[in-house]
Amino acid sequence: MILFPAVDIYDKKAVRLFKGDYSQMTVYSDDPVSVAQKFSSFGAEWVHLVDLEGARDGNTPNFSVIRDIASKTDIHAEIGGGIRSEDTICRYLDCGIDRVILGTIALQDPDFLRRMIEKYGDRIAVGVDLRNGMVATHGWNETSSVSGESFLKQLALIGVSTVIITDISRDGAMKGPNVDLYRQLSEVFPGNITASGGVSSIEDLKALRELSLYGAILGKAYYSGAVDLKEALEVTA
Repeated sequence: MILFPAVDIYDKKAVRLFKGDYSQMTVYSDDPVSVAQKFSSFGAEWVHLVDLEGARDGNTPNFSVIRDIASKTDIHAEIGGGIRSEDTICRYLDCGIDRVILGTIALQDPDFLRRMIEKYGDRIAVGVDLRNGMVATHGWNETSSVSGESFLKQLALIGVSTVIITDISRDGAMKGPNVDLYRQLSEVFPGNITASGGVSSIEDLKALRELSLYGAILGKAYYSGAVDLKEALEVTA
């Protein structure tokens, strides 16, 4: 299982939200590039990046920071947040990002998603953000009428190989991941699943590893000191 330490970016700073609430934001670093470099020095092979302003507004206000992470570290990087056009996809891929995560646009325009999958293959992933089992969009500010299970079935038919599934109720809450949810959805989606939201201990990572998931995202637990990154990398390797 791949461990993805996360850098959520807002106003060019590394931050964390509580359950996706922009009014409950903690700033952990003014230099997200140095955070990613530290991950790399600990042995992490991937970093999970999110442009929080982009996710909410559909633009790329933190592009320069993300570009610097790609160019100034030797760590693989995936990016999500506000990516709703092929032009934005190309900008990220051209600057050295390894994988682009589509969110809102994947739900709203499955034909666009299909074209991007056909053109860029497994360099395109989809973020499936769930609130009470339903897919949330626009930086988690809106909730659709589409269930996570039905959305994942649609993604499989389109040919999506990798999804990042977030239980919003667990994100930043340090209450542990929703293991039952990931077990259930792994029976629906045949591709790679990365679990996101709620990891608060090494035991949580062990529980996710037992599900044979593709990956797990480590966020607030690292920044708060609850989980040692080196130990987490050893457990998930």
